[in-house]
Amino acid sequence: MGPSSKDIRELFLAYFERNGHSRQASASLVPQDDPTLMFTNAGMVPFKRLFLGEETRSYNRATTSQKCMRVSGKHNDLENVGRTPRHHTFFEMLGNFSFGDYFKREAIDFAWELLTEELKLGPERLAVSVFTDDDEAHDLWRDGVGVPESKVYRLGEDENFWSMGETGPCGPCTEIHIDFGETGGCTSAVCDPSCDCGRWLEIWNLVFMQFNRSADGRQEPLPKPSVDTGGGLERWAQVLQGVDTNYDTDLFVPLIERGGELTNTTPGSDGEKDVSLRVVADHARALTFLIGDGVLPSNEGRGYVLRRILRRASRHGVLLGTEQPFIHGVADKVIDEMCDAYPDLVERREFITSRIHREEERFLETLSKGLKLLEDEISNLEAKGVTTLPGETLFQLYDTYGFPVDLTADILVSREMDVDQAGFDREMEAQRARARAAWKGTGDATVAEVYGRIVSELTCEFTGYTGLNGESGLSALLRGGEPVEEAGQGDEVELVFAETPFYAESGGQVGDRGAIVFPEGEVEVHDTQKPLEGLIVHKGKVASGTIRQGEVAQLAVDAENRQAIVRNHSATHLLHAALRQVLGPAAMQKGSLVEGARLRFDFTHDQAVTPEEIERIEDIANRWIEENHSGETRLLSYDEAVKQGAVALFEEKYGDEVRVVSFGDCSTELCGGTHASATGEIGLLKVVSESGISAGVRRIEALSGMAALHYLRDQERALRELASMLKVAPGEVPDRVAKLLDQNKAARRELDNMASKKQGDVAGDLVAGAKEIAGGKALAARVEGSDAKAMRTLIDDLRNKLGSGVVCLLTESKGKVLVAIGATKDQIENHKAGDLIREVAGVVGGGGGGRPDFAQAGGKDASKIDEAIAKFYDLVGAS
Repeated sequence: MGPSSKDIRELFLAYFERNGHSRQASASLVPQDDPTLMFTNAGMVPFKRLFLGEETRSYNRATTSQKCMRVSGKHNDLENVGRTPRHHTFFEMLGNFSFGDYFKREAIDFAWELLTEELKLGPERLAVSVFTDDDEAHDLWRDGVGVPESKVYRLGEDENFWSMGETGPCGPCTEIHIDFGETGGCTSAVCDPSCDCGRWLEIWNLVFMQFNRSADGRQEPLPKPSVDTGGGLERWAQVLQGVDTNYDTDLFVPLIERGGELTNTTPGSDGEKDVSLRVVADHARALTFLIGDGVLPSNEGRGYVLRRILRRASRHGVLLGTEQPFIHGVADKVIDEMCDAYPDLVERREFITSRIHREEERFLETLSKGLKLLEDEISNLEAKGVTTLPGETLFQLYDTYGFPVDLTADILVSREMDVDQAGFDREMEAQRARARAAWKGTGDATVAEVYGRIVSELTCEFTGYTGLNGESGLSALLRGGEPVEEAGQGDEVELVFAETPFYAESGGQVGDRGAIVFPEGEVEVHDTQKPLEGLIVHKGKVASGTIRQGEVAQLAVDAENRQAIVRNHSATHLLHAALRQVLGPAAMQKGSLVEGARLRFDFTHDQAVTPEEIERIEDIANRWIEENHSGETRLLSYDEAVKQGAVALFEEKYGDEVRVVSFGDCSTELCGGTHASATGEIGLLKVVSESGISAGVRRIEALSGMAALHYLRDQERALRELASMLKVAPGEVPDRVAKLLDQNKAARRELDNMASKKQGDVAGDLVAGAKEIAGGKALAARVEGSDAKAMRTLIDDLRNKLGSGVVCLLTESKGKVLVAIGATKDQIENHKAGDLIREVAGVVGGGGGGRPDFAQAGGKDASKIDEAIAKFYDLVGAS
């Protein structure tokens, strides 16, 4: 056994760190800067804006081990997971990156040195491929590194050319492969690394971003060529540990063994069960990291992908012989194995495993019923020689039993059947349209183009942590999305300054409002936004005069509104900390809104927060406010901040240096917002509502400061008014209301008894008018002042009194007719209520239906009630 996967990961990162690269933590699986992607699917994704020149950082070389997911789009590998040696949903991509620094020579030298000298891979085991026209890379491998000509393969654009899209950065790439030697089973005329005979295994791809491709297809050299490399840790582990498949490495073996323990299955004892164990191991990794990055099960977007993965794993659990939730136990092992590289998993362990357990439990409730339906349908189809499952059944499995289509298709593989996808599409066109649109992306190309030019030309510095006023020159003026030189009264404008005290909306905190005064004009700012990192845009209206590009202006934030926002933002931090004390660490922030009027806080929790828990949360937070803990702001590295206990939020993006906001020992969070200098400035925190907004996510709305006081006064005023109406003291209102409710219930019971007695008298009078029919009696009558419920009760009484018979009652209300018919059990064969009512209701211009023993209908023509009664008697043959 060679080096462990932990050692490989660390050796890779340490090597590039020694060679001038900044080691960066893995970004979230939820892309922060690329709304076109469902998941982070490559190591370069977090650096995309760096490669495009839209952003700069403190380093121009970086190295990462990036969490990746490939389960959608062209990377839809789900059906292959567990059945092939190397397909996975979740994987780690090792990478080194140059942002306009080194290029081909250094990238190739680094790669060869790491593989052959650091990792001790024999050069004779390696082969490389280059793009057909890339003579430079070819010569660097052959003449610079010394790879024999016979092992440097020139391949076409499909294999060795990379592009970010139809236009934009692109360039050739070179790939490093393991050559396992001739297998004897290859049927290709030429066996090169593009062949899928099993001889070759790509382990590292070095992409050279060399050109910019225009819309007409021309490729112009980039002014600063860059390098993006990627190699799968799982493949590296397979090669370096000398095993046959990725699943035989130390990344998967402990998980497969845990799956075997939980399902009483011995790995290696059965081929199909081994497939299931591999699926469970792979999917448990994906589930762990997805939920750890804040993705929750749902019926759309990322949440639906997660649900598909979990349900596929759960179904494989059934194939292994267990119908009890167990995947959460495998996920627990994933956390044990991966926590050294990803320590945040430990803190989120309970949250991750509980979410998996809950979702699996829900699916297992319907899985067996769905499998029975599917098995019955398969048997029927096999008996008829049909090999396609109809779309109607496919849809029923999806809609009623929660079977994703690919899960059903996966089950059918072993029965040599396929699915009627077109039929399913017809059955579920609306849902499919919604699913296709579940992730449309939110990028605005126009904004990126306009502001991308601006941000490359200036730096926008935020000065509002220390003051609410400032002076700065107008760097950019936009009207209607277009740059202009000046704007006049009434124009809606967007303004960019070199520096500003206005806070741009981010991290849940709304943008500042205020005023900007120019030499000959004034702008009322109604919002401040950050369309791109490093760019602050003031949105407003020219209130008077004229403003011009380049003029120096006086910027003033609305102080009262900012102070209210500051109170609510600091109150949100205390609320978060208090909430975690009461509900536990699994209660994690999922979103927030901080504005001047209120605060809103979304968090993960499986049930409603009880009134008692809310009181405890309020007590803790308000005690901290009363203790007046000082606020402290520090700038630290991300790793140091987390070590010191700072809470990092699920879907926030953090840079190398982070801002840490603390209030004594009460709360420490990573936050770029504006805050109180001490908790006492918050004044008061009052929760005003708690509700559920989606599965497993709750929402608290709260007020602070004077807004909280005004809310309490409104409640107090309402209580005083109620006490006055009840003629009691405010403290006696609950007892008085309880007493009135008891009296009301007693009065209702008395009224019900009187109505029942009256109804009994009415029933007795009506029975006297019953007519004879075959084997019993028939009764039809108009009754006054009855509703549907009273009619049903009266019919039950009449049927009991008749013993055997059919009853028809009609009543009029506001010109409309209500018809009800009931039949005793022995009369149903000859006089079905549902059939009779269609005929009777038709007379009064209505229609309806129901069960054989009881049916109701409506009508429009009350003048024909007597005709309807006669029709009823005629239908039942009354004499």
